[in-house]
Amino acid sequence: MSLSNEIVRAVRQRQSQGLSEDIRSKVILHIMDTIGISLAAYKGAPVALRAIQGISFGVEGGMGRVIGSARCLPPAYASFANTALAHALDYDDINDLARIHPTPVTLAAALAAADAGPSRGTDLITAVGLGNELLCRLGHAIKPCGTGADSKWFLSQLFGYLGAAITAGLILGLNDDELIHALGLAYMQAAGGKESGVGTGSQARAIYPAFSSMGGVQAALLAHAGITAPASCLDGKTGFFRNYLGENLTEEHHSVLLNTETWAFSHTSIKLFPSCRYSHPFIQSALELRKQFRLDEIKEIVIGINHTANMLCQPLEQRCRPTTIQDAKFSIPYMVAFSFIHGRVNLNNLTEESLKDPLILAFTDRIKIEQTQEDAPGIPLGDLKVIGTRGTKRKIKRIDSETSVNEVKQKFIECMQFGNVGDPERQWELLSDHLDYDIINKLPILDTKE
Repeated sequence: MSLSNEIVRAVRQRQSQGLSEDIRSKVILHIMDTIGISLAAYKGAPVALRAIQGISFGVEGGMGRVIGSARCLPPAYASFANTALAHALDYDDINDLARIHPTPVTLAAALAAADAGPSRGTDLITAVGLGNELLCRLGHAIKPCGTGADSKWFLSQLFGYLGAAITAGLILGLNDDELIHALGLAYMQAAGGKESGVGTGSQARAIYPAFSSMGGVQAALLAHAGITAPASCLDGKTGFFRNYLGENLTEEHHSVLLNTETWAFSHTSIKLFPSCRYSHPFIQSALELRKQFRLDEIKEIVIGINHTANMLCQPLEQRCRPTTIQDAKFSIPYMVAFSFIHGRVNLNNLTEESLKDPLILAFTDRIKIEQTQEDAPGIPLGDLKVIGTRGTKRKIKRIDSETSVNEVKQKFIECMQFGNVGDPERQWELLSDHLDYDIINKLPILDTKE
């Protein structure tokens, strides 16, 4: 049996078992979080709006609705638009062990597929939950450490094509053979080179998962139209894993990927800072150390990193003086300096204007980088040492993956307030009590361009 067959069988098994109450509640929280971020993007992420304009150039009308907009596009394009809105602020959910942002990809694919056809093969929460689980399982299976083949790819994008294809396919009511074809057609589009994140001076990393949701939806629609693809697309001689990661999955990889007893998605976190997840433990350490020093007492800050974190520190001069907000959010040195200067990190203060803040830029001159950690699965520790006029203190912070319902609700409200959306408490109650495919129609219109 091919790996595509096995994946589809595992997805069907989970579908027949249904989502537990805990997982269902968690999926709802992640959908709500994604909606709030997407609406905030209309004010805080003009790059997403420009990307939507670019991807829809020459396109008039369609069946796919866009969150917060009166605009309608062909379904695959609408999926791109909704993922771009959800990811552009770098505030979206992430599975630390998988190194994947799942919900921006699967929610967009689900909404687009629902708009594409009159019948819907499963409900919204189940579809997003199953798609998220596949994405997280793919990441858990290969145990990315930030070195070797996995370090070359944005895994949210590379694996996102497969997760989006399955999510959309389930909603379109594809049978097992058609889901296998959808995986093969997704493989034909797969991409996700990481240079747009490792390199500096660009905005492209703000939208990279959008390509995968668009491609996954297109793959499912092609399969729905009767286009076939080989079942060997994932594990054949020139298949997905051999091409992109150097070798096919081992039996150990298979056992993790195809496990249907536990939920990898249960370890997915909702962000509390609008920046790259790798910066979060360093931000937390900086915020705690800031309480123990006056800024004028700090002579030097030493950031202790591993190989993965070092990619967000080099080249140091460019990382300390980012030219785009995307580079700033992807820079550990800049985010550490920002945290010391401001004492908080949120949508209101982490803006394009902050790139020119002389206090932050001067503070980055006090930063040094040392390798103190080995590469390992998950997010590096936030290792910071402050050398001051009255002594030296060090903080090593481990990121907390748990986010409470109240924290998510507060973040949702803050996103809505940032986006100038009225009565966010009421919006939370209306949406969270009944999430369905018509959710877009219940949202305020922030962009009237068609």
